[in-house]
Amino acid sequence: MAEFAGDKKKGQSVLGRVERQFIDWAIPKVPRPIMSHHLTYVTIFWSAGTVLFGWLATRDLAWLHGVSVMVFGQWLTDSLDGSLGKFRKQGLVKWGFYMDHLLDFFFAGSIVIAYSFLVESEWLEFLFLILLLITCATMAISFLSFAATNQFQIAYYGIGPTEIRIGYIALNTFVVFVGTEIFSWGVPVVVALNVFAMVTLALQTSRNLWQIDYEANVDGQPRP
Repeated sequence: MAEFAGDKKKGQSVLGRVERQFIDWAIPKVPRPIMSHHLTYVTIFWSAGTVLFGWLATRDLAWLHGVSVMVFGQWLTDSLDGSLGKFRKQGLVKWGFYMDHLLDFFFAGSIVIAYSFLVESEWLEFLFLILLLITCATMAISFLSFAATNQFQIAYYGIGPTEIRIGYIALNTFVVFVGTEIFSWGVPVVVALNVFAMVTLALQTSRNLWQIDYEANVDGQPRP
């Protein structure tokens, strides 16, 4: 039976090396009472805060800065939890993989929900539902591919969760200053780009798995 590789990510994002250097510097400085599972569970707080600040932003867009704080906080704890577990030798490898990414689903959904509060058009509300579906489907592709290959990849073409989080913070800052009018054309563009990315990733993964199956079973005879 192959060794579980959920804690070994495949692919390198643009900021991956810088992020790794920060994590290696920060891990020894985490207070001793704080363990990896504490950091994992904090995503529940970041998710709830994101929805709350998104709702408050319907009254004053300045509250979107609160969403940015939640995004930054989730990046910090999500980046440190796995490495802290290894550093402290907790051994929560499979549990950490499961709970960490389950809560990542919740956090990704909370961001879409927070932005959906800021639109009044039924058409845009529908697009946010589509965006939520596409976001979940894209994450599911990574997990299904991992189940089939035991290789876990979350960064594609140099873009990973960290770069996406920076995009959210930049978007929040932009909307605070220019208003939500950009959603009328921005949301359809974002949905279209996400659909394109998901379909491309799904097709690429399908081809890779097809090739793996083909090489393992040439002319109906399994390879040794």
